[in-house]
Amino acid sequence: MTSNMRLAQYLALAAPALALAGAYLSQYAGGLPPCEMCWWQRYAHLAALALALVALLVGRLRAGLLALAALAICVSGVIGAFHAGVEYGWWQGITTCAQPAGFGAGGDPLAAIMNAPLVRCDVAPWSLAGISLAGWNALYSMLAGLALFRLLGLRERP
Repeated sequence: MTSNMRLAQYLALAAPALALAGAYLSQYAGGLPPCEMCWWQRYAHLAALALALVALLVGRLRAGLLALAALAICVSGVIGAFHAGVEYGWWQGITTCAQPAGFGAGGDPLAAIMNAPLVRCDVAPWSLAGISLAGWNALYSMLAGLALFRLLGLRERP
């Protein structure tokens, strides 16, 4: 395996893993439950991570699987950009608010739904330098996805 392909493999594994780690850390340690569009961004990163893991196991299809992982990372970035636009009021979202519900220790689904926090997709729960979490995901994911595409496009010189 060439050094560019090895670096692409590492990036394809690390980028979505770090994004998901940050998302789950902000959810469970930071107390920021995700809205529906946040979950969409996570699904794309989960798909990218799965594709990168499968690429570890196969030889011949590695570049194609890594390209699909790069595409999934970029998709998360596009969803993040759309979500950030909804949060900033640039356009209206295509979803309603989400209520994440867990059944907890009591196992009462109705109580879990009634006590779940209302999470709005059009309100940024946290921002840094005026950029929301969705905006940061858009920037991070697009840069990581494009860097991965660039690595896959580079050819080793003899």
